[in-house]
Amino acid sequence: MPQDEFSLINDYFANRSACRSDVAIGIGDDGAVVKPLPEHDLVVVTDTLVEGVHFDKTTPPRAIGHKAVAVNLSDLAAMGAQPSWISLALTCPNTDNDWLAEFSSGLDEICRYYDCQLIGGDTTKGPLTVTVTAHGQLPTGTAISRSGAKPGDWVYVSGSLGDAGLGLKVTQNKVSTTGRHLQHVIERLHYPTPRVAMGQVLRGVATSCIDVSDGLVADLGHLLKQAQVSAQIELEKLPLSLALTETLEANEALAMALTAGDDYELCFTLPEEHRGRMETLTSHLKTKPVCIGRIVKGAEAKIDMHYEGEPWELPEGYKSFNHFATGERVREGE
Repeated sequence: MPQDEFSLINDYFANRSACRSDVAIGIGDDGAVVKPLPEHDLVVVTDTLVEGVHFDKTTPPRAIGHKAVAVNLSDLAAMGAQPSWISLALTCPNTDNDWLAEFSSGLDEICRYYDCQLIGGDTTKGPLTVTVTAHGQLPTGTAISRSGAKPGDWVYVSGSLGDAGLGLKVTQNKVSTTGRHLQHVIERLHYPTPRVAMGQVLRGVATSCIDVSDGLVADLGHLLKQAQVSAQIELEKLPLSLALTETLEANEALAMALTAGDDYELCFTLPEEHRGRMETLTSHLKTKPVCIGRIVKGAEAKIDMHYEGEPWELPEGYKSFNHFATGERVREGE
């Protein structure tokens, strides 16, 4: 049992994750010293996971470690950056050896996979909260922002939407699904895949990009607002998994895909002249982006949705996640 924060750090986090040659001083000093690549910009992102909001007491600690890193790498991917380093601020109510071992293993596995080194952070006692700051690099001036969409650009998403939302409903016992789909949706909820490779090939091709963390309607809305444009979406083109379409009614499946958070797919825009280049650049990726609509004029950031040519609106009760408007995300009473 670790007796203090220093032994906790040494036992579970020091000398874990990838070991990069560009880290001069890592864990164990007052600060980390890293060596960014020449003629590159540094992209810095931060995300926090809080028990009772982003996960509940039943969530495996390995999944929490994975997801805490994945959500940050997804933000880096949305800007086209290559992950390099992370720092971790961990607040936990006690030093539970089993929990810490599993949590640090989940964090270690994803860091090694993406060659991203843990270089420092902080530990303290309190309600379970995990904050990760991730640093990525990209050639100077190539970052993809949210603000570049123009009328005529095509709207794409990088993969299927709504699966994590369905997984959440399943864990809350609000929806049941068959055994062949159960593992898929739980994996999508607990172990999201940041689209790091896709984000990098979109540099110089996409005009704007955002990761889908709070639902497509909300996150596409952020792009539209930044660029002062609107969009038309063809719902029959949304990439939906069999798990979603075989579990929910058609309208419910569409609503879930449009509003559920935690998918961590990319939503991006690009002009007609870059469509062929994008398809070539992403041809080697296992998951291919799907075109779902087009950017149109309209500074009101409106999203017009159609299904097979007919206007379509969200069913009552569906809305995207908002920390301060919708309350808790996870099980009631947790």
